[in-house]
Amino acid sequence: MGNRVFFKRSILLVVLLVVVACGANAQTVKLDYFFNREVHNVNGQPVRFHYLWDEQENTGFSIFGNAFKKQGATLDSLATAPTEANLKGTAIYIIVDPDTKKESPKPNYITATGAGAIAAWVKQGGVLVMMANDSANVELPHFNLLAEKFGMHFNNDLQNHVIDDNHFEDGALNTKGNFLFKTACKIFMKDVCSISVIGKAKAALSKNGYAIIATAKYGKGTVLAVGDPWLYNEYTNGRLPASFENDKAANDIADWLLKQVPVTK
Repeated sequence: MGNRVFFKRSILLVVLLVVVACGANAQTVKLDYFFNREVHNVNGQPVRFHYLWDEQENTGFSIFGNAFKKQGATLDSLATAPTEANLKGTAIYIIVDPDTKKESPKPNYITATGAGAIAAWVKQGGVLVMMANDSANVELPHFNLLAEKFGMHFNNDLQNHVIDDNHFEDGALNTKGNFLFKTACKIFMKDVCSISVIGKAKAALSKNGYAIIATAKYGKGTVLAVGDPWLYNEYTNGRLPASFENDKAANDIADWLLKQVPVTK
């Protein structure tokens, strides 16, 4: 009888330890809802949309979010200006397509103070993702206050221009053998801005001599910059021709980002 009770208690203890370990290893992936806060009219009421974790429509990030959740990460969002305090405990922070005045009557711009707070968080081990857009559809001057902290600059240009759905190949990028993509061999990005790099920042994916994705190490942390918010549902839900593997790329990028998070003891 005593051995049976001891055995049950041992099993319970093992289960509890596994649960605690899993909880300790779970990484929080926080998506900015402050610099990007587009709204549209629904039944006379302003409703947020575009690049939201729980948004199932083409404009959402639900598929990209699921790529993180499948690996045990927890999704969160930040609807206020970033500070070292509200980024504490965040493993990955993603800023996508900061608003222009065309997109928001009162856009929240990245400030020098905000850029400094984010940079300090990265230096301590944070993983930052910056996704821009073509220059007509993103607020670049203030975004570059942040990008330039890491030797990067989003350029005021238009690369990978795609006229319509009859010209998908104009947006093709070869990713076979690229360190960011374990499984995706070919991806689609439409109408992007290029990225200039200096210092420790490096081009990670280029086309026609222009960097489309760049990375940098900064202190204990890592930065990934992309010239487009290309992993939203419209381009990961199977709508693209079968030769494009953006769905696989979403998993690849999530996997790579999580692996950049420093291991805490």
